[in-house]
Amino acid sequence: MAKTDALSILESQDVKDKLAEIDGNLIESIQKDALSMVLKNTEYSGDPTSGSITINRFKNSQSAEYGTARKNGKGSQLLNNGKVTINLDINREIIEEIEKKDLKLGTVTGLLERRTKNHSKRMAAELDREFFSLAEKKATAVTLGADVKSIEDVVEKAILQVETTKNDWVDGVDRTDIVVTLSSSAYSLLRKYVDRIDGGVGAEEAPLFHGVRVYSNTRQTADVIVMRQGSVGQPVSIDEYDAERVGLSNAVAVELFYSYGTAAITPDLIAKVENLPAVATVAEKA
Repeated sequence: MAKTDALSILESQDVKDKLAEIDGNLIESIQKDALSMVLKNTEYSGDPTSGSITINRFKNSQSAEYGTARKNGKGSQLLNNGKVTINLDINREIIEEIEKKDLKLGTVTGLLERRTKNHSKRMAAELDREFFSLAEKKATAVTLGADVKSIEDVVEKAILQVETTKNDWVDGVDRTDIVVTLSSSAYSLLRKYVDRIDGGVGAEEAPLFHGVRVYSNTRQTADVIVMRQGSVGQPVSIDEYDAERVGLSNAVAVELFYSYGTAAITPDLIAKVENLPAVATVAEKA
């Protein structure tokens, strides 16, 4: 006897799945978690639901000869000319419809809950890609000299570019505030070095390279990105929702609506190496 066609679950673009053939042991969608959630700036004023937020960046204070303020009758004023406003102007939605018959007669348990979870993961993946795309656009390319002989040299040089930054807002950066994200291939090369120097102990989530946290990242195109924690801001406003019935039908819609914006807060503290030089694709010998 022919299998019963599902009403809204498709095997392909034009072929409907069969209800009796829906496997009860569903393999969940697979993807990496969003690294940007760990690295983004969260020090802002304003409510993301209002449509924009502001992140302030005050210039460093400067000392003066004793008595200067008394002679001038006032102290120095605060200079907030590094202010960044982020508009939540990217509006997105994920909506899927499922017929109640498919839910009732199909054998996949908790399908609505599973699709809801998948929606949030797909949103996170999109935010991750936007985060690192902007970071790469704003990053300053690292100039690699003849002294670069290995992946260790490349990463150390990129770290130094951020660490030694000096301008009106920055007077050097602590290594504990710096993070390195690497393409998968670059991470594998550096990880061999990290495992060698710590005897393989560095199996923690973010191993340290010369005092700096290192992450593998599949959502960047540059081989190496170095930044101060919080260099990129990405506020997100998410509308809470439940599955709701679709009008004039026996279907339910699983919906997710969200808005976000992405901006570089400290672009001067982002460095990148887009492609590893050939000499750096082999780790140094012990």
